[in-house]
Amino acid sequence: MKRTVPLILVIPILLSLLPGPLPVAAARPGEASLETAADSKGCAVTLLKNRDYFSALCEKIRDARRQIVLAFFLFRTNGRPNSYPEILLAELGRAARRGVPVTVVLEQDDRSGSTVNRDNRDVAERLRKAGVEIHFDAPKRTTHAKIAVIDRRYCFIGSHNLTASALRYNNELSVLIDSPALADSVLDYIRGLY
Repeated sequence: MKRTVPLILVIPILLSLLPGPLPVAAARPGEASLETAADSKGCAVTLLKNRDYFSALCEKIRDARRQIVLAFFLFRTNGRPNSYPEILLAELGRAARRGVPVTVVLEQDDRSGSTVNRDNRDVAERLRKAGVEIHFDAPKRTTHAKIAVIDRRYCFIGSHNLTASALRYNNELSVLIDSPALADSVLDYIRGLY
């Protein structure tokens, strides 16, 4: 029997890996009300509620210079140019064209007619055409992760899938962690998925 750990239990564990207490920084006037905590060594954790995740992820993809690595259970596009997943797909393609290595790992399962397989394979083909390296996990083991690591520094970890529902409408919660040490550990984890 497969056991999963709720996200609400995982975030405190991740935060415990960071050194020292993390005081919360208030947002500046005119900025989004993101909650960010930072330690004395410059490691920062930002809470990304609901649609805040999409904006933060797009910004980091646009600014990426070294590497982008994503691992997601579901990446579903709908062909509408202004939908959030379509925008992310376009941003990943632009990053690849400007020379940033982009790798995406997606879930696949062994069930006939699986919508997850269909959606992930459709997006994978589009990403390949845009110059993105694609991998799928082993079909006998579910990869339910929702992770992005950018420039071996920024880690997005949480509940957001790359779907219109998750990025725009659902109640979702993720964190952005600015920590090169944690980024290396997360990249090792992602490499073990395929």
